[in-house]
Amino acid sequence: MSDASLIAETRRVLLDQGGELDLELLDSLSRLDDVYVPTLAGIAHRVRLDRCGPTVEIEGILSVKTGGCSEDCAFCSQSSRHDSPVKATPFLDAEEVIRAASETAATGATEFCIVLAIRGPDERTMLRLEELVPEVAAATGLNVAVSAGILDHDQAKRLAVAGTHRYNHNLETAKSYFGEIVTTHTWEERFETCRVVKENGMELCCGVLLGMGETSEQRIELIGQLRELDPTEVPVNFLNPRPGTPLQVRKRMNPLDAIRWIALFRLGLPGVILRYAGGREVTLGELQSMGMTAGINALIVGNYLTTLGRSPDEDLAMLEDLAMPVGALSAAF
Repeated sequence: MSDASLIAETRRVLLDQGGELDLELLDSLSRLDDVYVPTLAGIAHRVRLDRCGPTVEIEGILSVKTGGCSEDCAFCSQSSRHDSPVKATPFLDAEEVIRAASETAATGATEFCIVLAIRGPDERTMLRLEELVPEVAAATGLNVAVSAGILDHDQAKRLAVAGTHRYNHNLETAKSYFGEIVTTHTWEERFETCRVVKENGMELCCGVLLGMGETSEQRIELIGQLRELDPTEVPVNFLNPRPGTPLQVRKRMNPLDAIRWIALFRLGLPGVILRYAGGREVTLGELQSMGMTAGINALIVGNYLTTLGRSPDEDLAMLEDLAMPVGALSAAF
């Protein structure tokens, strides 16, 4: 199929028919010359508007238990197995969490995620989360999400009963590449956690981390695996190589390539909330508004877990310039 025919078929399936591209076509789109990236971005933006509307969802995140993690994720400065400057700190007090959540709410955000650097929650952690989630929600009016690692069915049920709106558990990368990035737990364990989250009625937030050395084919594979899970939200992270981690020597992703893959994740997952997440500032710099017109319809504001983001005011000004309204989102069906 010629390049022009690939573009025409993409428009026909997604825009004219409201359908879904097969992975073979997505793979072909990933190989198009860079000159086609603006075209792909334009189609992705139209798909986003058609399937999800113009609204942008804003979220704040807070690391309530930082560092000292037992797992060996090669990208993560919070692993106790890496010689990282990030050191273990205890669980934050509820007052500190509520204060951070209130600051998030003041930006117009509707979502706040409580994040813990752990393999999975023990009983003490579960009890704290069961108290903290409803407390934050009541104090701020925000939807409260949690990211606390691998869950079993009972833990997922308890978090759902406590009022957890979304649970974040990233696949990060394709099954075929996962063993190159993590060895202390399996891709299957992550996939199963995502499955039990949905089984227990929470919305699933399942993100990706691009630029770790995976191939284009593995990124397409990952899109297919995300389709199996059917998450509400997919955060798109770009590797920001951290000192002391095995991936500290990797170069950052090229900005134009980042725009290409934002577009391809929207074209491959047309109805999801596609969220700008970690690494966007250092990867895209002044081109971040291009991502908002290439398929992105949500963003994390403020700082990340161990790295700085840009100020919420900058992001809010960007959305105002783009005439994109801020509000809560749910997955499109």
